[in-house]
Amino acid sequence: MPITIEVVDISAGEQDINEVFSYFKYIDEKFSVYKETSEITRINNGKIKKSDWSEDMKIVFALSEETKIKTGGYFDITASNGKYDPSGLVKGWAIFNASKILERRGFNNFYIEAGGDVQVRGKNQQGQNWKIGIRNPFNSKEIIKTVSINEEGVATSGTYIRGQHIYDPKKRREPITEIVSLTVIGPNIYEADRFATAAFAMREKGIEFIEELPGFEGYVIDKNGLATMTSGFEKYTKNYA
Repeated sequence: MPITIEVVDISAGEQDINEVFSYFKYIDEKFSVYKETSEITRINNGKIKKSDWSEDMKIVFALSEETKIKTGGYFDITASNGKYDPSGLVKGWAIFNASKILERRGFNNFYIEAGGDVQVRGKNQQGQNWKIGIRNPFNSKEIIKTVSINEEGVATSGTYIRGQHIYDPKKRREPITEIVSLTVIGPNIYEADRFATAAFAMREKGIEFIEELPGFEGYVIDKNGLATMTSGFEKYTKNYA
């Protein structure tokens, strides 16, 4: 997936950016279900015992189980074939960890985006909050809503680009067609990403789940193109300071 990193701080150098990209490469090599050599594929193929899992793998599985409990079972990394796919959590978790790499290097103003999920900190090059666009799921060239953030994460789950890759664990045989896009703003991209995935699996009830989550806001578009937002979402569309 495409990855974009922008560091506004003038002290940032190529070495700093390369460390972040190296981290993403490490994550891909470990968690990609499309690579025969990845640790998750080897686990799924029965080639690695649980006692021999890497520390990062143990962390991701523990966080996945925690998320499953918090979402009432709507987040589940076990597919219908019994194999594991933690992609719904790993991407946001990796972006968040990448942001911590930049923070440890002393940077205060940056933007990291991977596959449409975003983590920011501080201000953009114009000294303003970072502006993140939400695409029209029926016309990917059109931005239908713009949010303004300076420390939060923004994650969008949907079927308009990758098709039916998100499933409802409680109705595995029924494709999700009621909604086509759900964007979540959270305190960081890890939190936003995992709950966006679970909320999308909840279909039309997902936006209600986000409404009840303290510190989170959401914006959902249904199959008819109608949008519904949580009660506090508009504060992010009006803050361009």
